[in-house]
Amino acid sequence: MNLETLRDYCLKLPGVKEELPFGPDTLVFKVMGKVFLLTPMDTVADQFNAKCDPEKAEELREKYPDVKPGYHMNKKHWNTVYVTGNIPSETLFSWVKDSYDLVVASLPKKEQAALLSH
Repeated sequence: MNLETLRDYCLKLPGVKEELPFGPDTLVFKVMGKVFLLTPMDTVADQFNAKCDPEKAEELREKYPDVKPGYHMNKKHWNTVYVTGNIPSETLFSWVKDSYDLVVASLPKKEQAALLSH
């Protein structure tokens, strides 16, 4: 997985928009205005920050050396994932989708319904 593949995947999810609110070097993906994924565009290593259930976040960090507490994020709810080839792309995509789903679940019912109509 590289930045373009990650970007393409995120933009195919319903209601997703990309923004650069922290400057030109950090690409942010939001659903209904809420952040679910960030990725730096100025680093040598591919990586991304994704929201995660706190218990699952701990489990993933213990199981995968490439998963760390979220850099510059609430470390209880966010992981930084380094894309080194050690974790299958399907697994990485599932974590992106989990992050998206967590944010969607926190939205008001009206906004959730609007996403379903896409």
